[in-house]
Amino acid sequence: MAYVKPGAPGTFERIERLEQAEVEAALARLNALARLMDSLFVIPGTRLRLGVDALLGLVPVVGDLAAQLVSAYLIMEAKRLGVSNLVLWRMVGNSLIDTVVGAVPLVGDAFDVAFKANIKNMRLLQRHLEKRGYRATSPGGNVIDGEYERVA
Repeated sequence: MAYVKPGAPGTFERIERLEQAEVEAALARLNALARLMDSLFVIPGTRLRLGVDALLGLVPVVGDLAAQLVSAYLIMEAKRLGVSNLVLWRMVGNSLIDTVVGAVPLVGDAFDVAFKANIKNMRLLQRHLEKRGYRATSPGGNVIDGEYERVA
């Protein structure tokens, strides 16, 4: 069962063909990947978070390219989910800014901690899907499910 009505105004055909469970699985996988890359660790004593992207940035050129490959995967999955070309280009721009500025020694390492491109791209993806009729559900349906009986 698709999560939007086929032919509903403002929907894209690619999104309509996807099942809600398939979209939720993809979003869960991509959210986990974005958190891994951008905010996996907390620097003790601060509110700063950094991820594998910042650690890969310490390795000149190769580390930044490896982080770019992960970002490219996120963008390809967004395309598969039916994101518009405008949103795709914004995602590519975020990713390129992160890669180009992140490649600059020292300044790029600090920039990788501050500019969380993968998390920005996930927000763009989620916002786009919400505009197209996607409704996120919790894994078990209701958060609290059951019956109650008043005792007193």
